[in-house]
Amino acid sequence: MADQLATGSRRGLRPALPLLLPAYLWLTVAIFLPLSAMVFFSFMTDLPLAGKEWAFTLGNYAAFLSQSLYSTLLLASLRLGLEVTLWCVVIGYPAAYVLAKVLKGRSREAIFLLVILPFWSNGLVRIFSWAMVLREGGILDTALNAVLPFKINIDLMYSYPAVIIGLVHSYVPYMVLTCYLTLQAIDDSLIEAGRSLGASRLQVLKRVIIPLSMPGLIAGAALIFVPVVGSFMEPRILGGRTGTFYGTVIEDQFVAVFNWPLGAALSFILLAVVLVILALAAPVLRRAA
Repeated sequence: MADQLATGSRRGLRPALPLLLPAYLWLTVAIFLPLSAMVFFSFMTDLPLAGKEWAFTLGNYAAFLSQSLYSTLLLASLRLGLEVTLWCVVIGYPAAYVLAKVLKGRSREAIFLLVILPFWSNGLVRIFSWAMVLREGGILDTALNAVLPFKINIDLMYSYPAVIIGLVHSYVPYMVLTCYLTLQAIDDSLIEAGRSLGASRLQVLKRVIIPLSMPGLIAGAALIFVPVVGSFMEPRILGGRTGTFYGTVIEDQFVAVFNWPLGAALSFILLAVVLVILALAAPVLRRAA
């Protein structure tokens, strides 16, 4: 029986191969080949350019263990990823619920358009727009001083909150979209049944809506946490000196110092740490989903 199923699956896969081939070819060229090159670079003493001598070494990975700066910045980046993910949940989940269960018709389309609007603009444009808002004498300062009877000075530029604000603005649409899809799939009759049995709105939210929408919540959290841990544009521009994180150090190795082997090693250490965290959280996430 098992052999027949295996034979049937192979026969069913054969017609789909021409459709799968372009996708797998693209993945090979765009992902696996660059990653393979980066793995190769991470074990080199120097780049093989202009006749430079190089050799294989583990020193790039040993540098992470021998210098506490890298581990400190990695922990700070993990904390940043958790905080940004939490804020995206706090802001994005209620917005997704309103879009899925409250708004109808054109009002839903208008709000949905505002949610996906950040995807239509360049990341640098969004970041420098926040710089104009958060700096001293910026849009936020001018607006508040025009309304309030006393003068205040809000200068959030080059601070940790500015980095949080910029990252949340960039990634909260992922949380809204993933949660919106799962919330919209929840049958309204389940919510009505809970209310008819005497459950309060809070109880329906805790026992019906949140458990059923947990897959979208988990997917959104993963889509946000992984890139935020390695982010460098928002910390660099909005954080200034306080925006030095693991991702900015990796960028410096590739762009400023031109030490590609060390940058590649630090990148793969970050990748390994994120994969370990996701693997450890997988059983809990699987039960929640």
